[in-house]
Amino acid sequence: MLLVFPVFAVLIIATFWGDRGLTQLRQKSFEAWVLDLLGLVVQGVLIPILQVLVVARLYEWFVPELRGIWHLPGYLAFGLNFVAVDYLYYWNHRLLHTVGLWPMHQVHHSVTAMDVLGTSRNTLWSSLLIVYLWVNGLLVYLLDDPQWYLVGMSLTSGLDLWRHSRFVVTGRWGLWCLSPWLNLPQDHHWHHGGGIDNCNFGANFKLWDQLHGTYRDGADLPQLLGVAVDLSLVQQLLMPFRFNFKD
Repeated sequence: MLLVFPVFAVLIIATFWGDRGLTQLRQKSFEAWVLDLLGLVVQGVLIPILQVLVVARLYEWFVPELRGIWHLPGYLAFGLNFVAVDYLYYWNHRLLHTVGLWPMHQVHHSVTAMDVLGTSRNTLWSSLLIVYLWVNGLLVYLLDDPQWYLVGMSLTSGLDLWRHSRFVVTGRWGLWCLSPWLNLPQDHHWHHGGGIDNCNFGANFKLWDQLHGTYRDGADLPQLLGVAVDLSLVQQLLMPFRFNFKD
């Protein structure tokens, strides 16, 4: 997971560098800072600890005989995470946009200016609803050598940070190489744009959205980002069940 930290550091410096970055920094409200920083602590520190100390222990307790029983070549272990788990996440993410689960995800969509700090903005316990916590913990437990699986996890996390930044891909060569298959920041902008946009749910690949009719081309950018969430800060952090959106 070491890739995540330099990616995060580079994106933080680039986001808040220069006049535009300082303006964005000053415009961030106290409430937004609290949500973003606490979300980073939960997703970047507490969830990995939970995977190691709790989820792994549960597997050891209930199915000790399954530890390390699965041998996969490195490229397949990497693909298991980067491709197969990515497809599971696509459906997980779509479910979070259904009426029943939307309250637990709405805080993430209160971001009105894309920056890397907002990647983890969420109700504090909503990470428990994300497939990564449980599936990654299980597959690392099952694999006899999870090294390349962990590389896939690290790359996915790094791309997630980039995807939530304002650094869209421009230039013919960059678009030609990356745009046909990788979910770019401009694609994810549309997921956050103009209210609740039911499009571009995938993490690594845009293929899943293209297959299931939820893809929206990111050639241009939305004029508006985020939804207004009519909840107090405490409700957003802990009890996001009463919700009302303001246009």
